[in-house]
Amino acid sequence: MSEISPRKVRGAIVSGYQFCITIGILLASCVDYGTQDRTDSGSYRIPIAIQFLWAIILAVGLFLLPESPRYFVKKGKIQKATHVLAKLRGQPEDSKYIQDELAEIIANHEYEMSVIPTQSYFESWKACFTGGLRNPSSNLRRTILGTALQMFQQLTGINFIFYFGTTFFQQLGTIKNPFIISLITTLVNVCSTPISFFTVERLGRRPLLIYGALGMVICEFIVAIVGVCKPDDTTAVKAMISFICIYIFFFASTWGPGAWVIIGEIFPLPIRSRGVGLSTASNWLWNCIIAVITPYMVDTDKDQRFNVGTS
Repeated sequence: MSEISPRKVRGAIVSGYQFCITIGILLASCVDYGTQDRTDSGSYRIPIAIQFLWAIILAVGLFLLPESPRYFVKKGKIQKATHVLAKLRGQPEDSKYIQDELAEIIANHEYEMSVIPTQSYFESWKACFTGGLRNPSSNLRRTILGTALQMFQQLTGINFIFYFGTTFFQQLGTIKNPFIISLITTLVNVCSTPISFFTVERLGRRPLLIYGALGMVICEFIVAIVGVCKPDDTTAVKAMISFICIYIFFFASTWGPGAWVIIGEIFPLPIRSRGVGLSTASNWLWNCIIAVITPYMVDTDKDQRFNVGTS
């Protein structure tokens, strides 16, 4: 997405990736809400079966996906790069707009290749870890930055709400229908994400993450304090849910899309696919770790030493 998007709106378009994820989470929440009263095998068969539909759509869409013009430039296929770029921009191949952008892509590639010579498959992976930590332009620093950003995105705790929110709200004991609250949180997530389309370009990448982190920390402290001090008070629980929604707002409008935008921009073309791949792997690794350890941390039926609740 970062390679085929126009430079001026690249951040907004890449943010659309996170927006699509939020829509998927909302649809999944709607399915869970619709099957909550089923006592047969349909309670889990239906949600799983519906997932196959999106997998089929994705599989078909892959055959329609255009190749990146930067990939063709990297392979020396300039004519194909021109054709794809013209198709993506809706302009004639000989138009000044297409020729100028193509010239910019070629110039960037030639500069990067002068700094990072052509390498073999294994050497390109090795190149992701070259350089020193104190050198701002080193590939090692870029790789650590990309993987760390995705790690911290998961460590914000957002997926605790979306994975185990229903169970958590049920354990509070004062909510009649936790599925409704879970549905509301996913709706907040969907409505907040498009804000990043504007802020990621106007505020910049780094300030966006700083403001988002500050907002999330404040909300998390408030939720923890209220949950520990007045866990059985209905009004306090409502306030806690409100700040959870505000916390989701800060994440969805900053760190949610912002981390993906940055990893798509920090790697040079020769190692971009490897760098983004490593960063994405970091995201799913920490996603898996959080999904595994969280139930042990909040389950009241387990050893109380690990039950941290709202803390």
